Amino acid sequence: MSDTRHSPRRPRAVVVWTLLLTSAATFMASLDNLVVTTALPIIREDLGGDLAALEWIVNGYTLPFACLLLFASALGDRYGRRRVFASGVALFTLASAGAALAGSTDALIAARAVQGAAAAALIPLSLTLISAAVPPERRGAAFGIWGAVNGLAIAGGPLVGGTITEHLSWHWIFWLNIPIGLLVLPLVLTRLPESRGPVKRLDAVGTALASAGLFGVVLAIVRAHEHGWTSTTVLAGFALGAVLLYAFVRHESRTPEPLLPLGLFRSRAFTAINITSLLMYAGMFGSIFLLTQFLQLIMGYSPMEAGVRMLPWTAMPMIVAPLAGALTDRIGGRPVVASGLLLMAIGMGWFALYADPAVSYAGMVPAFILCGIGMAMFFAPSGAMAMGAVPPGMQGIASGVNNSAREVGGALGVAVLASVFAARGGYASGQEFTDGLVPALWVAVGLLVVSAAVITWLPRREDGRPGPVPGETPGARPADRVPA
Repeated sequence: MSDTRHSPRRPRAVVVWTLLLTSAATFMASLDNLVVTTALPIIREDLGGDLAALEWIVNGYTLPFACLLLFASALGDRYGRRRVFASGVALFTLASAGAALAGSTDALIAARAVQGAAAAALIPLSLTLISAAVPPERRGAAFGIWGAVNGLAIAGGPLVGGTITEHLSWHWIFWLNIPIGLLVLPLVLTRLPESRGPVKRLDAVGTALASAGLFGVVLAIVRAHEHGWTSTTVLAGFALGAVLLYAFVRHESRTPEPLLPLGLFRSRAFTAINITSLLMYAGMFGSIFLLTQFLQLIMGYSPMEAGVRMLPWTAMPMIVAPLAGALTDRIGGRPVVASGLLLMAIGMGWFALYADPAVSYAGMVPAFILCGIGMAMFFAPSGAMAMGAVPPGMQGIASGVNNSAREVGGALGVAVLASVFAARGGYASGQEFTDGLVPALWVAVGLLVVSAAVITWLPRREDGRPGPVPGETPGARPADRVPA
């Protein structure tokens, strides 16, 4: 199967099946990113283990997920995106069963690591499969639907985990994935069209350098809160990761068939949306990490009750993201994304101003709504902007880059905001918790404002055309490309 850049318009049924199946698979992967957070106290009581072990139940998923995204995207371009996506669904389903059956924290961490590796194939390849199936003029709306489902899964993870843990058991957090995977897998193999990128062979050296470099950086980030940002192990992780990533860039600039064509970053649109994604996820993940604890520890809600009270935030993507996606098709993604980021910043500022041990839930609702609308306005256009900024043959690797930026941003946000919280507050009392929460939320506000400023750096008419990419004529533009 050749590259899809010259393929004819897909039938409506193919578009519908692609949206349904990619959304269902990525819902599993995104949900499991945060679904265990509200179940950790029960898991500790059941399986034992210290605080570090519990943190690795979360980080064991994040590390392989972030580090293997580029590799999985390259595999899809080389061997077939549907084939690798289906393999990811199968592996994620098996790993979920292993997590549900885990009898120790070590076994659970191992299963979570396999889940993360499988998720690295699901998230980026879902975007390339959608790009291959949906006409360019309708991709904004399609990515809006994908963004709504993905955003709901990320933000709804604590609610789902808390509800299942409270009424069933933590094992059912993972058993839930089994019927979804068993239903989706045969349909992926029979209903989705196959597509490939222009990759002729895998860049083994580049893959190893990129994966090892990202591993060093992300590992240092997730360990910074526990060991301190200036500890020897954390600084060594950052240094080693930086050296390996520098070696990766040098290698990619010289190899004839690179894993990541550096010419992609000559596109202002591609560069800006990746920086924006990193900063937005840092602000969002770090804030959710602290606010879910505020609702439970300070306001006294159970895990399920806390999740329900976040619905004004978490339910918004289902309502707003499809509308924002359709709006993106009409006016472009730049104003939609910038407006969404500013709405999120206002919502976070509201939390910071009104945070108090005696605050009422009603006083927090407007902030939840603003954050939910803003998050939806980001999710909907961002995928379309990342895909539209590169030639069709490069969309697989572009999706891997964009999702790597998101995962690194999420890990960075939790680590940075947790460090600010620990430096200014703690868990001894409601007032001490609030003393740490408020400055951490102001850091999130700053991250969101900077991300809005970055996206406004784009020209009003986002061409999305990168610089010369190996194998293409400089200035060439595929026939089915349209301005973003």
